[in-house]
Amino acid sequence: MFKNRLSNAQPIFILHALCLGIFINYIKNSMTFFENILIDFKAHWLLYLSMPLIAATIGYITKIAAIEMMFKPLEFFGIPPYIGWQGIIPRKAAIMSSIACDTLTSRLVSPKEIFARLDPNRVAQELEKPMLPIVEKITHDVMSHYQPGLWESIPENVKKILIRQIQQQSPEMVRKLMQQTKDNLEQVFDLKEMVITNLTKDKKLLNKIFLESGAKEFDFIRNSGIYFGFLIGLVQMIVWLLTHNPIIMPIFGLFTGWFTDWLALKMIFHPQEPKKYLGLFTWHGLFFKRQKEVASAYGALIAQEVLTPSNMIEGILKGKLSDNLFTMIQQNVQKMVDEQAGVLKPIVVFAVGSEKYKAMKSAITANMVNQLPIALKHIEKYAEDAMDIKNTLVSKMQELTPAEFEGVLRPAFKQDEWILITVGAVLGFLVGELQVILMEHFVLHVK
Repeated sequence: MFKNRLSNAQPIFILHALCLGIFINYIKNSMTFFENILIDFKAHWLLYLSMPLIAATIGYITKIAAIEMMFKPLEFFGIPPYIGWQGIIPRKAAIMSSIACDTLTSRLVSPKEIFARLDPNRVAQELEKPMLPIVEKITHDVMSHYQPGLWESIPENVKKILIRQIQQQSPEMVRKLMQQTKDNLEQVFDLKEMVITNLTKDKKLLNKIFLESGAKEFDFIRNSGIYFGFLIGLVQMIVWLLTHNPIIMPIFGLFTGWFTDWLALKMIFHPQEPKKYLGLFTWHGLFFKRQKEVASAYGALIAQEVLTPSNMIEGILKGKLSDNLFTMIQQNVQKMVDEQAGVLKPIVVFAVGSEKYKAMKSAITANMVNQLPIALKHIEKYAEDAMDIKNTLVSKMQELTPAEFEGVLRPAFKQDEWILITVGAVLGFLVGELQVILMEHFVLHVK
């Protein structure tokens, strides 16, 4: 019986012995494998430790390249239309400006509300002194041009009376004109056209708005390349130790460039609300976390550089709706000239003819329009304080929902975002290839 049991146990014993032998052999081979890895690491430790550092550098460089490509060059450089590059924001200036303006007009600033804060009486008061020499010069120049003989023959005191009468009525004309402008603002002022015109003609200004408003976001993008690249480089180092496959370097370089660009942008704009991940840490998209800070910077820049009193005055005087304003000015000026000419009007009409008299009034109107920008500079400080655009923008931007707030700067990242990520991947791949060449040279040199 014992012999039978022993006989039956022999196959199992043999199987166990075989498995144990295989396992021991595997352990020996593994130990030899890891010993070889350790020897290799000791022999080329400087090379291996450089891998995560180079990966961090790749991450950092690709981020800098991505940011630079967003803003530079201002004009197309290369052979148009396909070979070359123009910064994404300068190239999309009209679209970016339109998007920014849609946000401004639909949610942040109402031109009617802003202009309603201006007091026509205060405007007339501010312009009273600056208008005196302007009115005198315009009256003198126009009368001398249309009827020099008659004008020269009029006694000096009569000339002064006429000029003084027009000067005295000028503030009232300005007050009426200001009130008419406020009442008919949509007919004489196009805010969207003004914003788009100013931002597209000055691409540096458009860049400045995005760069300064999103300064910390761009810093995060740059620095994230170092941290994410270093972590990926550690994995790269381990894989190279295990495989010694040359394709590892360019593939990891490509992945580092692509992934770090993609992840950085993701972490800036996602999630819109704080969210806990893996039950360990909470993340809130950096752009939304800094909403108050970004709103403050953006609002200040728009108020200082775009929605300025001088730009709005220029938009009213020279914009596509300026003809309507010219008509309003013409009606007011001509009415004032007729009223203040008084007893001289029949004499002047008789001397120059009715057609020439009409032309003379039109010339006074045209001169007044040309001189208005000079006079209106005197109300810019009052207008800036009264309209209070900066505080209006900042407070309303801080109240935006996350989805609305995303529309302020997100278009700068969203437009052609895939190009930036692709460029990061290509640069990473090329640096990876360079790594292989340097490593092969280094190893051969050591040998």
